[in-house]
This record gives sequence, structure tokens and C-alpha cells, in this order.
Amino acid sequence: MDQPKLERLLRIMQLMTDQKRRYSIEELSQILEISIRSIYRYIDTFESVGFIVRRFQGKIWLARESKQFRTIAELVYFTEEEAYILKRTIESLDASNPAVNGIKRKLYSLYDFGKVADIVVNEMRSKVVNTILDAIANEKQVILNSYSSSHSANVSDRLVEPVQFGVNMVDVLCYEISSDSCKTFKVPRIGEVLLTESSWQFAHKHKRILTDSFRFSGLESFPVKLKLTMVASNLLKEEFPLCEDKISKISDNEYLFEDSVCSFEGVGRFVLGLCNEIEILESKDFIDFLNKKRMGSRF
Repeated sequence: MDQPKLERLLRIMQLMTDQKRRYSIEELSQILEISIRSIYRYIDTFESVGFIVRRFQGKIWLARESKQFRTIAELVYFTEEEAYILKRTIESLDASNPAVNGIKRKLYSLYDFGKVADIVVNEMRSKVVNTILDAIANEKQVILNSYSSSHSANVSDRLVEPVQFGVNMVDVLCYEISSDSCKTFKVPRIGEVLLTESSWQFAHKHKRILTDSFRFSGLESFPVKLKLTMVASNLLKEEFPLCEDKISKISDNEYLFEDSVCSFEGVGRFVLGLCNEIEILESKDFIDFLNKKRMGSRF
């Protein structure tokens, strides 16, 4: 398959598995800028390799009823950054780039659904991860047996509804029933995962992990607005590709960056490294964060 077709196939798969919105054939055609006839050909391709395609009230999507599909649904996707890199560098992949390695790993996992966890984590943790994946796929509650908490400094069992894995499955976001809140649990600190017969009861309280353009994740986001010189703008695009479409040109040497971030740490490092090239327009919380950093500096 040539590069443009591969890009469109990945993009249409992303759209047809979007959990927040479903699209019509016409909408997919407009978004991808290809003919309706081509959309139908891609859909036929999905069906020919075993995907279940659902249609209702003019909308069309890939069904998630299949246990195998749902188990890997959160893994076999391309983040915006990975999709960007795939588009720009697929002909000359750089093995030292972590995002590129992420693309490779996920492509490999497509061909062996039963060993997804083994690809990402070591053998000791694969059972824990696979059990949690099954629980997410089947919307079941689990017990995180003998969880070692560094915050409370004790070991206890936690009844949770697992929601989403973090990067490389190092941690998992769960709704903890006893505390009535979503928390992140470190996979290496879980002794064992016990799958219960109880289905999710608090899905309406589940949250999702957000990842910003600076690769920081969290459950909340905070506004940031910066005025950049050309130097700062070029460096921002090169170091953080997802920031490119958040930058607008004001003049030949002035650019505006406006976005929301999950943490001030990532954008803060960039700003402090180019303090003479950047003016902070928003927000006050971000300015206070940077002032604390400067006050604590050893220089």
C-alpha cells in the first residue's frame, strides 16, 4: 500500500473508532477530502478483514463488541504526534525517536492481539496488564490486590473500575469506589489483579487522561498564551510538532501561541530556556509558576 493510501486508512480508522462522535459517509468524505466512492471502498476493506461495521441514522462506525477489538482499542491507535511523525517520516524512520518506536510497536501489535501486553511490558507485569485490559474491554470491576501506596505508606486491596492506561502501561487510571474519585495507580506496585463478576457501576464518574502538546498528561488543562519571536516559533515547532497548528503569525518576527496544557512544567521549561524570545500573555497562574521557578533557581 502506498503512503497516501496508508495515511487515509489510518485516519479513517481513527475517525470510525472515535468514542465521542460518529460520522456519516458524507462527513468522512469531506474531512478526508476524498470521494464518497473511496470511503465505501475503505469500509469494504475493513469488513473484508473482519471488522464489524455499524450503521444507524445515517452514521457509520466500527463496532467495539468484539472482545479482541475492544481489548486493544486503547493501544492500537495513533496519537496526533505519532500520526504527524508517520506522515512526515515514514520513508525514513529514525529508530532513535521514541514516538517512531511507538508507531512501530503498535503496528507489530496489530498482528498478534493476544500478546499486546508482552510487547509493551516485561513478563512479570504482563499478567497484571492483560487482566486489566480484559476488565476495561468487558467493563468489569477489579481488585488491585496488595497495592503498595507511597502516598499512604501502606499495602492494601483496592476495588476499582479501570478506565485507561498511561504511556507504555506504567500506570493505569481507575475509578476507586471507596474514595469516590479517579486515581492513577502504578502498575509495578500492584501485587495481583483479581477480576470480579461485577460490572461498572460508576461509568458516569470516569475521567480520561489528557496529553498536551508538550507530552505532559493529566486530568485537567490550563490555558497558556505566548508571544514568540521567529526563533522561538521555529524551535517550538521543531521540538514539539503538535504545537505547530496552535501558532499564528502576527508579523514577520512576531507569532502567537495559544493552547491548553495539562502541566506548566513542559511549557515552562521551554519558556525559561528562551526567556528573551518569549512574552507571556496568559495566564496569571503560569506567570506565578515561572516566578516560583526563578526564585528557586541556583543561578
